[in-house]
Amino acid sequence: MDVLTYLLSVLAACANAVSSVLQRKANREMPPELALRPKLILELLRQPVWLAGVAGVIIGFLLQAAALDQGELSVVEPILVCELPLTLFLAAWVFHAPLRLREAGAAVGMAAGLAGLLFFLAPSAGQAEEVPWYAWLLASVATMAATAAAFEWARRGRIARDQREGSARRAAGFGMAAGCTFGLTAAFIKAATVRYNEGGLAGVFTGWELYCMVIAGVLGMFLLQSAMHAGRLVAAQPALTLSDPLVSVLWGVTVFGEIVRGGLYLLLATASGVLLAASVVVLSRSPAIGEKETRHVRGG
Repeated sequence: MDVLTYLLSVLAACANAVSSVLQRKANREMPPELALRPKLILELLRQPVWLAGVAGVIIGFLLQAAALDQGELSVVEPILVCELPLTLFLAAWVFHAPLRLREAGAAVGMAAGLAGLLFFLAPSAGQAEEVPWYAWLLASVATMAATAAAFEWARRGRIARDQREGSARRAAGFGMAAGCTFGLTAAFIKAATVRYNEGGLAGVFTGWELYCMVIAGVLGMFLLQSAMHAGRLVAAQPALTLSDPLVSVLWGVTVFGEIVRGGLYLLLATASGVLLAASVVVLSRSPAIGEKETRHVRGG
């Protein structure tokens, strides 16, 4: 595994973190009645802060694609979990919320859990170029079913009248739905890089993977805006950050045939995953993401 893969993945996480904070800052100014309406996007297009956030999404996407060209799904996507602590620190600066020792310790625990997960699993290359059509179909249907379930759970939640407070259920549900869709998008990105390596740009544009990637990416962006509009980052970001790599790792192992170590290594990897998840829970409760200080940044 090339060091470049890790570097590109971390840079993608940085871009995503910047994007999340900027998009939430723009979305919280939007009225509640725009929830799940295309007009929300039209209104956001007038916000320079939101456009900067979208630029962050594009940069993160390109960096992620470059990382997937170098490495495996089950390696690249878990590294993107670093987006959550990065978002925490950036939100603390943008929203003027002080960080506490608990958050710093959780960030360290999260890094340790992620490092242990990658080290103990030690994923090896699969056969992304030899996936049968029925595997693509079944895995895509399963992913979209999970997306639909998270979306429906969120949709049934109460719409908060105060956008500064938001609805935790709707933000988390739409965030999870967006994460599942972005995980599917990552699978299509990986397949598109295989097309590129085999036939160059001509191979990419004549393959079906590129167009599925675009459709999934657009849907993911809509769901992401719905999450950012529905409530605080404290609810949306953990669901988004964890569901994306989880779906991607499942794709890597079950569809692309990426091999991970078993036995004691699997047990240690599980313990690392528990540490990672526990750290995420601590970070998700941070007031730095909670935006309690929003009155200080209105219009700024």
